Amino acid sequence: MVRLLLQWDIKMGREQDFSEFVVREFAPRLMQLGIEPSEVLYTMYGKGPQMLTLGAVESKAKLETILHSPGWKALHEKLLNYVTNYRQKIVADNGRNFQL
Repeated sequence: MVRLLLQWDIKMGREQDFSEFVVREFAPRLMQLGIEPSEVLYTMYGKGPQMLTLGAVESKAKLETILHSPGWKALHEKLLNYVTNYRQKIVADNGRNFQL
């Protein structure tokens, strides 16, 4: 099992549009692609990324396939309309929460 760690800040003035996108499209499409969303952390105060999200996938090979698929590329491109400072990282699932 591996996890995809995603982090970003929401663009100013796009918060409502971002929320609607996540509920209606981003989360459902992640699951369709084979990434099971497992945790989300929203930072209200302090430094660091505003959003941290983890999604689980059964293997690194499967995740690599997903990340190179047209479906992921389209979803990722759409996400970038709403966020800045986007970063992603593949981490081993060690049973703990957010692995930075």
